[in-house]
Amino acid sequence: MAKNRSAKRARGLRGSKAGLVLSLGSSALAVIRASKQVRRARNTHDKLSTADAVAGLLPLITSAALVLRELRSRKPDTPATA
Repeated sequence: MAKNRSAKRARGLRGSKAGLVLSLGSSALAVIRASKQVRRARNTHDKLSTADAVAGLLPLITSAALVLRELRSRKPDTPATA
């Protein structure tokens, strides 16, 4: 019979606080690269390229927002004892 794994263990590094911080960092770098691409597209005055660059930026922002929400909703690892 197969072992029953909890959903938290199955998520691996992404489920840990360190994994979420790494994911947030990579999302932030991707947003910076995409925003540079938007600026380059705007300088060429090509509306289609600009719209394409902005459309590529939206999922990256959404991903970063989801990771931030996950980090904020996590309980502290070591609760303070009074």
